[in-house]
Formats: sequence, structure tokens, C-alpha cells
Amino acid sequence: MARTRLSSKGQVIIPKPVRDRHGWRPGVELEVEDRGDSVVLRACEPFPRTTIGDVRGCLKYKGKRVTLKQMNDAVRAEALRRR
Repeated sequence: MARTRLSSKGQVIIPKPVRDRHGWRPGVELEVEDRGDSVVLRACEPFPRTTIGDVRGCLKYKGKRVTLKQMNDAVRAEALRRR
């Protein structure tokens, strides 16, 4: 487990291996969740989470059907490409 120290300004340096593992770059916004005996840092989502039901029917598609797994794989691949 890595260790860090709280500065006089209340700043904490997140160790590089942790930042790299989560893909956190300078400027990333983090949510801070106080759990009483611990604190959780989580990258903020750029948009609120939605479900397929939230957006179903908003676009008309006339091509071949694809599975949810194929859609998720395509979205994941594009997100990784844009990093």
C-alpha cells in the first residue's frame, strides 16, 4: 500500500502508480466521498449515468441488429482511443 502526506494546504499527492492505474491526468475532477473512517476518491462522470431504457427509441436505426455486448465493446474501444 502506498503512503502520502497531507500538506499544510490540505493537499494530497496521489502516487503515480495509482493515478496511472485509474487513468487520472492533471485536471481530472474527483468526487470525494467521506465514509466516516475512510475517504473515497472517484473520477467524476462527464455526464449522468443513463440506461438503455432512458434512450431507447430516440434514434431510428435500419441496419443489422447488434448485441448489447457489441455496443459496449465499441463504446469502450472508442473511449480508449480518445485517451
